[in-house]
Amino acid sequence: MAIQLSKETQQHLTSSIKLFFLEQMDEEIGDLRASFFLEFCLKEIGPSIYNQAIADAQAYLHERIGDMDGACYEPAFGYYPT
Repeated sequence: MAIQLSKETQQHLTSSIKLFFLEQMDEEIGDLRASFFLEFCLKEIGPSIYNQAIADAQAYLHERIGDMDGACYEPAFGYYPT
């Protein structure tokens, strides 16, 4: 599954990449180089981040579902205790 970004997000990230290169590496790059770098990050780094986010969400949900037995239990026949 390829990571898809909106045009607006791509433009914002491209601008951020250009600014990063200028501030951190003292190198001015254009839109094309910034776009290529963004594409590289999305294809090479993005899947690892995405997979970790999914694993974290699954672990969180499994933990919450495990708590349902205690949190969502109401004893039956409580009106007239036996």
